[in-house]
Amino acid sequence: MWEILQDNALLLLIGQYPHGPIGGLAATLGLAAISLLLAFPGGILLALGRVSPYRIFYLPASAIVYVVRGLPLLMFIFWAYFFVPLIIGRPVAGATTMVVALVIYESAYLAEIIRAGIQALPDGQQEASRALGMSYMQTMRKVILPQALFNMLPSMLSQFISTVKETSLAYVIGVQELTYAANQINSVLLTKPLEVFTLLALTYFVLNFGLTCLVALTERMIKRKRSGQAVKVATT
Repeated sequence: MWEILQDNALLLLIGQYPHGPIGGLAATLGLAAISLLLAFPGGILLALGRVSPYRIFYLPASAIVYVVRGLPLLMFIFWAYFFVPLIIGRPVAGATTMVVALVIYESAYLAEIIRAGIQALPDGQQEASRALGMSYMQTMRKVILPQALFNMLPSMLSQFISTVKETSLAYVIGVQELTYAANQINSVLLTKPLEVFTLLALTYFVLNFGLTCLVALTERMIKRKRSGQAVKVATT
């Protein structure tokens, strides 16, 4: 495996770049980060719909979340692969197709994370805000959402880890991410599939273990901040 890594390190890291599209680990991280960032506004809107007291917002948001969470990501990848070119009237790159599928998929999961953060806050905060004359949307925008998003930051980082793993499905539509690069190496070597895919598994493990440590560090930071705020309130 060490020899395979030495001979193919650049392919695993950046793919065929600069002689081709960027790929490998860089493409994997890029796909995950871009998809999660683009899914974030949709996740907030769906979460607000899920906690809305109005059925006109609650029912469609709940239907979208349940349907998306009830289907495998591979289905959305295939749908995006065939339907996006029909909608815009021209061929679409595989990476764009994967981003579209991930944005739809991750929006539903982020919505549930944000919803949990909103519902974990004391009801008194909404009541106090409304008593001060704030509208429902002002209360959500200025009081509830900032706290909920901060509290759920570790969960959102954990979702990023899941998204990194989900990008491995992009190889089925020819996106040159990390799994695709490993498959290219295996196609050249032919006789060492065990070593190649064990190296791929180790790469994913090291990457996700590092991100998990970042999540744990974020959780400790939030806990310290909460403890400091509690002490300050008690002192006051």
